[in-house]
Formats: sequence, C-alpha cells, structure tokens
Amino acid sequence: MKILHILRSAPDETVEKLIHFLSEDAEATVKPLFQGNVDWSRLVDDIFSHDKVISWW
Repeated sequence: MKILHILRSAPDETVEKLIHFLSEDAEATVKPLFQGNVDWSRLVDDIFSHDKVISWW
C-alpha cells in the first residue's frame, strides 16, 4: 500500500509518531506544503497515484 501524508503545517512530535506508525508496513511519501514552492500539478499526480491520502493540519 502506498500512503501519501500531506502536511499543512510543521508536524509536532505526536504527528511525527503517528506518521511513522501509520507508515510502518507501507510505502510512504510525505509532502510538506508549509515549506512553500509547492508543485501543485505534481501534488495532484501524487494524490491519484497513492492508495491512501492523509492530510495533517
């Protein structure tokens, strides 16, 4: 399973642990939107190429 984690803001320690826990048995990608310069076309492609998408605020 491929999981995409989309981060709207910098993750705190709890979110980092949850991301790690949820991604243990999967191929995971993390996309931090808070860092700027987001390639929106690439993000849409990533959303459709992953089995599960989790948005973190």
